[in-house]
Amino acid sequence: MTCGAAVPARACVTQVDYHSKQFLTKFHPAPNSRLNWSLPVLLFDGHLDLALNGVDWNRDLRCEVDDLRAQERALGMTDPGRCGSTLSFPELRHAEIGLCLSTLLARQEKEINHSFGWTTPQTCYAMAHAHLAWHRAMERAGYLRSIRTKQELEFHVEDWKSHPQTAPLGFIQTMEGADPLLVPDTVNEFYEHGLRAIGLTHYGANRYGGGTMCEVGLAVDAIPLLRRIEELKMTVDVTHLSDVAFWQVLEYFSGRIHASHQNSRRLAPWQRQFSDEQYKAVIERDGVIGIAFDVIMMQPGYVRRVSEATVTIERAVENIDIIVQLAGNARNVGIGSDLDGGYGVEQTPADFDRIRDLQRLTELMSRRGYSDADIAAIMHGNWIRFFSEVLPE
Repeated sequence: MTCGAAVPARACVTQVDYHSKQFLTKFHPAPNSRLNWSLPVLLFDGHLDLALNGVDWNRDLRCEVDDLRAQERALGMTDPGRCGSTLSFPELRHAEIGLCLSTLLARQEKEINHSFGWTTPQTCYAMAHAHLAWHRAMERAGYLRSIRTKQELEFHVEDWKSHPQTAPLGFIQTMEGADPLLVPDTVNEFYEHGLRAIGLTHYGANRYGGGTMCEVGLAVDAIPLLRRIEELKMTVDVTHLSDVAFWQVLEYFSGRIHASHQNSRRLAPWQRQFSDEQYKAVIERDGVIGIAFDVIMMQPGYVRRVSEATVTIERAVENIDIIVQLAGNARNVGIGSDLDGGYGVEQTPADFDRIRDLQRLTELMSRRGYSDADIAAIMHGNWIRFFSEVLPE
Protein backbone atom coordinates (compact mmCIF):
# COMPACT_ATOMS: atom_id res chain seq x y z
CA MET A 1 0.00 0.00 0.00
CA THR A 2 1.35 3.42 -0.91
CA CYS A 3 0.88 6.61 1.10
CA GLY A 4 -2.77 7.59 1.28
CA ALA A 5 -4.03 4.57 -0.67
CA ALA A 6 -7.73 3.90 -0.31
CA VAL A 7 -8.82 1.15 2.06
CA PRO A 8 -11.03 -1.52 0.43
CA ALA A 9 -14.65 -1.77 1.53
CA ARG A 10 -15.39 -4.15 4.39
CA ALA A 11 -18.17 -6.70 4.60
CA CYS A 12 -20.38 -6.98 7.68
CA VAL A 13 -20.15 -10.12 9.78
CA THR A 14 -22.31 -11.61 12.49
CA GLN A 15 -21.42 -11.39 16.17
CA VAL A 16 -20.29 -14.45 18.09
CA ASP A 17 -20.80 -15.76 21.60
CA TYR A 18 -17.48 -14.64 23.02
CA HIS A 19 -17.47 -17.13 25.89
CA SER A 20 -18.60 -20.13 23.85
CA LYS A 21 -16.39 -23.19 23.34
CA GLN A 22 -16.71 -22.64 19.60
CA PHE A 23 -15.19 -19.17 19.81
CA LEU A 24 -12.36 -20.21 22.09
CA THR A 25 -11.50 -23.11 19.79
CA LYS A 26 -11.09 -20.72 16.88
CA PHE A 27 -8.41 -18.76 18.68
CA HIS A 28 -6.89 -21.45 20.91
CA PRO A 29 -5.92 -24.58 18.94
CA ALA A 30 -6.03 -27.95 20.60
CA PRO A 31 -2.90 -28.61 22.71
CA ASN A 32 -1.81 -31.55 20.55
CA SER A 33 -2.09 -29.64 17.27
CA ARG A 34 0.96 -28.19 15.57
CA LEU A 35 0.41 -25.02 13.60
CA ASN A 36 2.74 -23.70 10.92
CA TRP A 37 4.42 -20.90 12.84
CA SER A 38 6.16 -19.69 9.68
CA LEU A 39 2.76 -18.13 8.87
CA PRO A 40 1.61 -14.95 10.65
CA VAL A 41 -0.87 -15.21 13.51
CA LEU A 42 -3.27 -12.54 14.77
CA LEU A 43 -1.49 -10.21 17.16
CA PHE A 44 -2.99 -7.90 19.81
CA ASP A 45 -0.45 -5.24 20.80
CA GLY A 46 -1.17 -3.94 24.29
CA HIS A 47 0.67 -0.64 23.83
CA LEU A 48 1.14 1.47 20.70
CA ASP A 49 1.79 5.22 20.62
CA LEU A 50 0.12 5.79 17.26
CA ALA A 51 -1.10 9.35 17.84
CA LEU A 52 2.27 10.39 19.25
CA ASN A 53 3.73 9.43 15.88
CA GLY A 54 0.89 10.90 13.84
CA VAL A 55 0.58 14.21 15.71
CA ASP A 56 3.69 15.03 17.77
CA TRP A 57 6.14 13.46 15.32
CA ASN A 58 4.11 14.54 12.27
CA ARG A 59 4.44 11.19 10.52
CA ASP A 60 2.02 10.08 7.82
CA LEU A 61 1.33 6.56 9.05
CA ARG A 62 -0.42 5.72 5.78
CA CYS A 63 3.07 5.32 4.30
CA GLU A 64 5.27 2.26 4.32
CA VAL A 65 8.02 2.21 6.95
CA ASP A 66 10.72 2.44 4.28
CA ASP A 67 9.10 5.62 2.96
CA LEU A 68 8.95 7.18 6.45
CA ARG A 69 12.61 6.43 7.01
CA ALA A 70 13.60 7.79 3.62
CA GLN A 71 11.61 11.01 4.11
CA GLU A 72 13.33 11.75 7.42
CA ARG A 73 16.79 10.92 6.04
CA ALA A 74 16.20 13.20 3.07
CA LEU A 75 15.25 16.03 5.44
CA GLY A 76 18.41 15.53 7.49
CA MET A 77 16.49 14.76 10.67
CA THR A 78 18.94 13.61 13.34
CA ASP A 79 16.94 13.64 16.59
CA PRO A 80 16.83 10.27 18.41
CA GLY A 81 14.18 8.02 16.89
CA ARG A 82 14.15 9.75 13.53
CA CYS A 83 14.96 7.77 10.37
CA GLY A 84 14.22 4.59 12.31
CA SER A 85 10.45 4.17 12.31
CA THR A 86 9.31 0.61 12.95
CA LEU A 87 5.58 0.92 12.24
CA SER A 88 2.91 2.42 10.00
CA PHE A 89 -0.57 1.29 9.02
CA PRO A 90 0.67 -0.86 6.10
CA GLU A 91 3.39 -2.31 8.32
CA LEU A 92 0.90 -3.13 11.09
CA ARG A 93 -1.08 -5.13 8.55
CA HIS A 94 2.09 -6.91 7.42
CA ALA A 95 2.62 -7.75 11.10
CA GLU A 96 -0.94 -9.16 11.40
CA ILE A 97 -1.63 -6.73 14.25
CA GLY A 98 -5.41 -6.56 14.21
CA LEU A 99 -6.02 -5.03 17.63
CA CYS A 100 -4.17 -2.74 19.99
CA LEU A 101 -4.34 -0.35 22.89
CA SER A 102 -3.60 3.08 21.41
CA THR A 103 -2.49 5.88 23.68
CA LEU A 104 -3.37 9.46 24.46
CA LEU A 105 0.01 10.68 25.70
CA ALA A 106 0.61 14.27 26.81
CA ARG A 107 3.05 14.43 29.71
CA GLN A 108 3.50 17.60 31.72
CA GLU A 109 7.08 18.87 31.90
CA LYS A 110 8.36 21.84 33.87
CA GLU A 111 10.90 23.17 31.37
CA ILE A 112 10.32 24.21 27.77
CA ASN A 113 13.69 23.22 26.29
CA HIS A 114 12.55 19.73 25.34
CA SER A 115 10.81 17.95 22.50
CA PHE A 116 8.61 15.72 24.67
CA GLY A 117 5.98 17.01 27.05
CA TRP A 118 3.98 20.16 27.75
CA THR A 119 4.29 22.79 30.44
CA THR A 120 0.71 23.16 31.71
CA PRO A 121 -2.21 20.84 32.51
CA GLN A 122 -4.30 22.84 30.06
CA THR A 123 -1.89 22.16 27.20
CA CYS A 124 -1.76 18.47 28.13
CA TYR A 125 -5.56 18.45 27.99
CA ALA A 126 -5.50 20.12 24.57
CA MET A 127 -2.90 17.70 23.19
CA ALA A 128 -4.87 14.69 24.41
CA HIS A 129 -7.83 16.05 22.45
CA ALA A 130 -5.55 16.41 19.43
CA HIS A 131 -4.69 12.73 19.81
CA LEU A 132 -8.40 11.92 20.04
CA ALA A 133 -9.05 13.93 16.88
CA TRP A 134 -6.28 12.09 15.04
CA HIS A 135 -7.87 8.76 15.93
CA ARG A 136 -11.28 10.00 14.72
CA ALA A 137 -9.76 11.23 11.45
CA MET A 138 -8.10 7.87 10.84
CA GLU A 139 -11.38 6.12 11.61
CA ARG A 140 -13.11 8.23 8.98
CA ALA A 141 -10.38 7.33 6.51
CA GLY A 142 -10.91 3.62 7.19
CA TYR A 143 -7.59 2.84 8.87
CA LEU A 144 -8.84 2.49 12.44
CA ARG A 145 -11.92 1.16 14.25
CA SER A 146 -12.73 2.27 17.79
CA ILE A 147 -13.64 -0.53 20.19
CA ARG A 148 -15.65 0.68 23.19
CA THR A 149 -17.90 -2.25 24.14
CA LYS A 150 -17.85 -6.03 24.40
CA GLN A 151 -20.04 -6.27 21.32
CA GLU A 152 -17.71 -4.08 19.28
CA LEU A 153 -14.77 -6.23 20.35
CA GLU A 154 -16.59 -9.39 19.32
CA PHE A 155 -17.56 -7.90 15.98
CA HIS A 156 -14.04 -6.70 15.23
CA VAL A 157 -12.35 -9.98 16.11
CA GLU A 158 -14.70 -11.87 13.83
CA ASP A 159 -14.32 -9.30 11.06
CA TRP A 160 -10.52 -9.47 11.25
CA LYS A 161 -10.61 -13.25 11.26
CA SER A 162 -12.85 -13.26 8.17
CA HIS A 163 -11.26 -10.33 6.32
CA PRO A 164 -7.66 -9.89 7.54
CA GLN A 165 -6.63 -7.94 4.44
CA THR A 166 -9.42 -5.35 4.59
CA ALA A 167 -10.56 -4.99 8.21
CA PRO A 168 -9.20 -1.82 9.84
CA LEU A 169 -6.96 -1.86 12.89
CA GLY A 170 -9.14 -2.14 15.97
CA PHE A 171 -8.08 0.01 18.91
CA ILE A 172 -9.07 0.44 22.53
CA GLN A 173 -8.32 3.96 23.74
CA THR A 174 -5.96 4.26 26.68
CA MET A 175 -4.26 7.20 28.38
CA GLU A 176 -0.59 6.95 29.33
CA GLY A 177 -0.24 9.29 32.28
CA ALA A 178 -3.23 11.24 33.64
CA ASP A 179 -1.67 14.68 33.07
CA PRO A 180 -4.49 15.67 30.62
CA LEU A 181 -7.09 15.32 33.40
CA LEU A 182 -7.55 18.86 34.71
CA VAL A 183 -9.37 17.48 37.75
CA PRO A 184 -10.28 13.89 38.64
CA ASP A 185 -13.76 14.22 37.14
CA THR A 186 -12.27 15.13 33.74
CA VAL A 187 -11.99 11.36 33.26
CA ASN A 188 -15.76 11.37 32.65
CA GLU A 189 -15.28 13.51 29.55
CA PHE A 190 -12.61 11.25 28.11
CA TYR A 191 -14.70 8.18 28.92
CA GLU A 192 -17.48 9.61 26.76
CA HIS A 193 -14.91 9.92 23.97
CA GLY A 194 -14.07 6.21 24.27
CA LEU A 195 -11.35 6.03 26.92
CA ARG A 196 -11.45 2.58 28.51
CA ALA A 197 -8.02 2.24 30.18
CA ILE A 198 -5.73 4.66 31.97
CA GLY A 199 -2.34 4.84 33.66
CA LEU A 200 -1.90 7.52 36.31
CA THR A 201 1.74 8.41 35.73
CA HIS A 202 4.58 8.32 33.20
CA TYR A 203 8.17 9.43 33.84
CA GLY A 204 8.68 11.42 37.05
CA ALA A 205 5.97 12.68 39.36
CA ASN A 206 2.77 14.39 38.24
CA ARG A 207 -0.36 15.76 39.91
CA TYR A 208 -1.61 12.23 40.61
CA GLY A 209 1.50 10.51 41.92
CA GLY A 210 4.95 9.09 41.35
CA GLY A 211 6.07 7.43 38.16
CA THR A 212 9.19 5.94 36.63
CA MET A 213 12.50 7.17 38.06
CA CYS A 214 11.03 8.57 41.27
CA GLU A 215 9.72 7.14 44.54
CA VAL A 216 6.83 9.49 45.27
CA GLY A 217 3.58 7.83 46.27
CA LEU A 218 0.05 8.74 45.20
CA ALA A 219 -1.06 12.36 45.40
CA VAL A 220 -4.29 13.34 47.15
CA ASP A 221 -6.17 13.78 43.86
CA ALA A 222 -5.38 10.20 42.88
CA ILE A 223 -7.89 8.84 45.41
CA PRO A 224 -11.04 10.43 43.92
CA LEU A 225 -9.67 9.69 40.43
CA LEU A 226 -9.27 6.00 41.24
CA ARG A 227 -12.74 5.98 42.77
CA ARG A 228 -14.23 7.41 39.59
CA ILE A 229 -12.26 5.02 37.36
CA GLU A 230 -13.66 2.14 39.39
CA GLU A 231 -17.21 3.49 39.07
CA LEU A 232 -16.73 3.68 35.30
CA LYS A 233 -15.41 0.09 35.35
CA MET A 234 -12.28 1.08 33.44
CA THR A 235 -9.02 -0.79 33.88
CA VAL A 236 -5.97 0.86 35.45
CA ASP A 237 -2.65 0.40 33.69
CA VAL A 238 -0.11 -0.05 36.50
CA THR A 239 2.84 0.46 34.14
CA HIS A 240 5.01 3.51 34.91
CA LEU A 241 4.05 3.72 38.60
CA SER A 242 6.75 4.18 41.20
CA ASP A 243 7.08 1.19 43.52
CA VAL A 244 5.35 3.11 46.31
CA ALA A 245 2.51 4.27 44.06
CA PHE A 246 2.09 0.77 42.61
CA TRP A 247 1.24 -0.76 45.97
CA GLN A 248 -0.95 2.19 46.91
CA VAL A 249 -2.99 1.80 43.71
CA LEU A 250 -3.61 -1.84 44.60
CA GLU A 251 -4.69 -0.75 48.09
CA TYR A 252 -7.10 1.99 47.00
CA PHE A 253 -8.41 0.49 43.75
CA SER A 254 -10.31 -2.80 43.66
CA GLY A 255 -11.19 -2.81 39.95
CA ARG A 256 -9.39 -4.51 37.07
CA ILE A 257 -5.72 -3.80 36.43
CA HIS A 258 -3.23 -4.59 33.68
CA ALA A 259 0.37 -3.72 32.85
CA SER A 260 0.45 -2.73 29.19
CA HIS A 261 4.23 -2.76 28.63
CA GLN A 262 6.10 -4.01 31.67
CA ASN A 263 9.25 -6.11 31.59
CA SER A 264 11.07 -7.93 34.38
CA ARG A 265 13.56 -6.46 36.81
CA ARG A 266 15.43 -9.77 36.62
CA LEU A 267 16.47 -8.93 33.04
CA ALA A 268 16.97 -5.17 33.30
CA PRO A 269 17.48 -4.43 37.00
CA TRP A 270 16.21 -0.91 37.49
CA GLN A 271 12.98 0.64 38.67
CA ARG A 272 11.19 0.90 35.29
CA GLN A 273 10.71 -2.89 35.37
CA PHE A 274 8.62 -4.99 37.79
CA SER A 275 9.89 -7.19 40.58
CA ASP A 276 8.56 -10.73 40.88
CA GLU A 277 6.32 -9.51 43.72
CA GLN A 278 4.74 -6.88 41.47
CA TYR A 279 4.23 -9.43 38.69
CA LYS A 280 2.55 -11.76 41.19
CA ALA A 281 0.27 -8.97 42.38
CA VAL A 282 -0.96 -8.34 38.81
CA ILE A 283 -1.42 -12.08 38.26
CA GLU A 284 -3.42 -12.41 41.49
CA ARG A 285 -5.79 -9.72 40.19
CA ASP A 286 -6.04 -11.66 36.88
CA GLY A 287 -4.42 -8.86 34.89
CA VAL A 288 -2.46 -9.21 31.67
CA ILE A 289 1.18 -8.08 31.40
CA GLY A 290 2.52 -6.90 28.04
CA ILE A 291 6.13 -7.55 27.00
CA ALA A 292 7.84 -4.42 25.65
CA PHE A 293 10.52 -4.15 22.94
CA ASP A 294 12.30 -1.02 24.11
CA VAL A 295 15.78 -2.41 24.70
CA ILE A 296 16.23 -0.19 27.75
CA MET A 297 13.74 -2.55 29.43
CA MET A 298 15.53 -5.67 28.18
CA GLN A 299 19.28 -5.13 28.43
CA PRO A 300 21.14 -4.54 31.72
CA GLY A 301 22.98 -1.24 31.86
CA TYR A 302 21.66 0.04 28.53
CA VAL A 303 22.01 3.82 28.23
CA ARG A 304 19.97 5.70 25.64
CA ARG A 305 22.04 7.15 22.79
CA VAL A 306 25.21 5.61 24.23
CA SER A 307 24.91 1.81 24.42
CA GLU A 308 24.66 -0.61 21.55
CA ALA A 309 21.79 -3.08 21.61
CA THR A 310 23.15 -6.60 22.06
CA VAL A 311 20.11 -8.57 23.25
CA THR A 312 17.87 -10.25 20.68
CA ILE A 313 14.15 -10.95 20.36
CA GLU A 314 14.82 -14.15 22.33
CA ARG A 315 15.07 -11.88 25.37
CA ALA A 316 11.34 -11.18 25.13
CA VAL A 317 10.65 -14.91 25.28
CA GLU A 318 12.82 -15.15 28.39
CA ASN A 319 10.57 -12.49 29.93
CA ILE A 320 7.47 -14.42 28.88
CA ASP A 321 8.98 -17.47 30.61
CA ILE A 322 9.37 -15.53 33.86
CA ILE A 323 5.71 -14.54 33.95
CA VAL A 324 4.50 -18.00 32.94
CA GLN A 325 6.59 -19.60 35.67
CA LEU A 326 5.31 -17.16 38.29
CA ALA A 327 1.70 -17.72 37.23
CA GLY A 328 1.92 -21.46 36.60
CA ASN A 329 0.25 -20.97 33.20
CA ALA A 330 0.24 -18.66 30.18
CA ARG A 331 -2.97 -16.81 31.06
CA ASN A 332 -1.50 -13.48 32.20
CA VAL A 333 1.06 -12.49 29.58
CA GLY A 334 0.76 -10.80 26.20
CA ILE A 335 2.61 -8.38 23.95
CA GLY A 336 2.83 -4.62 24.61
CA SER A 337 5.58 -3.55 22.23
CA ASP A 338 5.68 0.21 23.05
CA LEU A 339 6.57 1.03 19.42
CA ASP A 340 7.35 3.68 18.31
CA GLY A 341 7.30 5.19 21.80
CA GLY A 342 9.62 8.15 21.34
CA TYR A 343 12.45 6.04 19.92
CA GLY A 344 13.11 3.99 16.82
CA VAL A 345 14.80 0.85 15.58
CA GLU A 346 18.07 1.97 17.19
CA GLN A 347 16.54 1.22 20.61
CA THR A 348 15.13 -2.23 19.87
CA PRO A 349 16.74 -5.71 20.00
CA ALA A 350 19.73 -6.25 17.72
CA ASP A 351 17.83 -8.59 15.37
CA PHE A 352 14.68 -6.42 15.22
CA ASP A 353 14.00 -4.15 12.25
CA ARG A 354 10.27 -3.39 12.15
CA ILE A 355 7.12 -4.43 13.92
CA ARG A 356 6.42 -7.45 11.71
CA ASP A 357 9.39 -9.06 13.48
CA LEU A 358 7.08 -9.63 16.46
CA GLN A 359 5.79 -12.61 14.47
CA ARG A 360 9.12 -14.33 15.10
CA LEU A 361 7.97 -14.83 18.69
CA THR A 362 5.73 -17.70 17.62
CA GLU A 363 8.57 -19.89 16.39
CA LEU A 364 10.78 -18.94 19.34
CA MET A 365 8.05 -19.92 21.81
CA SER A 366 7.35 -23.13 19.94
CA ARG A 367 11.03 -24.12 20.19
CA ARG A 368 10.79 -23.69 23.96
CA GLY A 369 7.89 -26.10 24.14
CA TYR A 370 4.94 -23.72 24.32
CA SER A 371 1.75 -25.34 23.07
CA ASP A 372 -0.11 -23.86 20.13
CA ALA A 373 -2.91 -22.84 22.50
CA ASP A 374 -0.50 -20.97 24.76
CA ILE A 375 1.20 -19.24 21.83
CA ALA A 376 -2.17 -18.07 20.50
CA ALA A 377 -3.12 -16.86 23.99
CA ILE A 378 0.09 -14.85 24.35
CA MET A 379 -0.13 -13.36 20.86
CA HIS A 380 -3.76 -12.26 21.15
CA GLY A 381 -6.06 -14.44 23.23
CA ASN A 382 -5.22 -13.15 26.70
CA TRP A 383 -5.77 -9.49 25.81
CA ILE A 384 -8.99 -10.34 23.98
CA ARG A 385 -10.29 -12.33 26.96
CA PHE A 386 -9.31 -9.57 29.39
CA PHE A 387 -11.11 -6.84 27.51
CA SER A 388 -14.12 -9.06 26.83
CA GLU A 389 -14.48 -8.99 30.62
CA VAL A 390 -13.58 -5.33 31.20
CA LEU A 391 -15.42 -3.46 28.43
CA PRO A 392 -19.03 -2.39 29.03
CA GLU A 393 -21.99 -4.01 27.28
